[in-house]
Amino acid sequence: MVTAAQPLSTAAVPRAAGVRHLGPNWYAAVMGTAILGSAGVALPAPAAALRDVFAGAWALSLIMLVALLAARAVHWTRHRDQARAHLLDPAMAPFYGCLSMALLAVGGGAMTAGQEVVGTGTAVALDSVLFSAGTAVGLAAAVALPYLMAVRHRVQPAQATPAWLLPLVAPMVSAALGPLLVPHLPAGQPRETLLLACLALFGLSLLATLLMLSLVFARLVTGPLPLALTPTLFLVLGPLGQSTTAVGKIADAAPGVVPPLYERGLAVFAVLYGVPVMGFALLWLALATAHVLRARRRGMGFAMSWWAFTFPVGTCVTGAMALARHTGLAAYDALAVALYALLAAAWLAAAAGTVRGLLSGELLAAPRPAPVAPRPETVRTRSGAAR
Repeated sequence: MVTAAQPLSTAAVPRAAGVRHLGPNWYAAVMGTAILGSAGVALPAPAAALRDVFAGAWALSLIMLVALLAARAVHWTRHRDQARAHLLDPAMAPFYGCLSMALLAVGGGAMTAGQEVVGTGTAVALDSVLFSAGTAVGLAAAVALPYLMAVRHRVQPAQATPAWLLPLVAPMVSAALGPLLVPHLPAGQPRETLLLACLALFGLSLLATLLMLSLVFARLVTGPLPLALTPTLFLVLGPLGQSTTAVGKIADAAPGVVPPLYERGLAVFAVLYGVPVMGFALLWLALATAHVLRARRRGMGFAMSWWAFTFPVGTCVTGAMALARHTGLAAYDALAVALYALLAAAWLAAAAGTVRGLLSGELLAAPRPAPVAPRPETVRTRSGAAR
């Protein structure tokens, strides 16, 4: 559950209980770190001087993924009751989509930011495994979590949050990163099958996201989200930026893989779809920023929801660069650089808050019970009347 970090002393958090409250929302930190590297290498040529920094961000995301997978395995082994409770919690369950996206983001990062570190062969092998696992988990989450919402969670429209988009966006991440593997498959039907499968994943995720997005917007116009959930408004940028990236990457991989007519059509579609969607993404970015500034003025503190500032903005960076390639407009290069600066600042803020929360024990502490209301007391006034 994305909740505000509760003030709690380190001594009050038993070490043995630390993993018990480690939810799937922690995979968002892996996603945000991985996109810091992969979005960086997509930037215009002058950013090439920072390739070692981008590679370091990817390497850190790989370490974080391995550590978190191990910790979550312990969580499921030793705290199955809590793990099942997370799955049946409508506020926590959607974050199982983050597991898929963390696997995909680290795998795709191996092919971009990490390729010079581990070599092409290792990068392809690692991405093949993580892409396959991430896509399978993402498709399962896209079906299972809406099913649980319908038959077990019993949610109301007033409870809608942008986190509901997470399991539906995961296949879009597969659609955006799958084309990186197309050139490494045998020519002919294997390449075409993967490329068109990515296009199918694009459509699957896009239509499902549009259905859910209407619920999220309907909830938003009835009033602002709770302070701790306000950063999740940035999650809406994820399907927007990632879908723009996906159509651009699919068009990039199409030459020689699909018939020339399809190749030209995909290139045109990358622009006709990407330009208006990126325009809407910028509108939503302004709206979400206004809500966050409002929440900050009202006392919004750090919570794990701050990681929502990272991966979705990173997808807009890669989406802007896809448009720069297909339109040749320098304006999209400039937009990508500006968005990356925002991503870097957001990552620093989220990472600093997470490290502080881990060192203090607050982030892994059990949720505090709701305060008990004091009993009403009967007092007498000087006149003897009870009050």
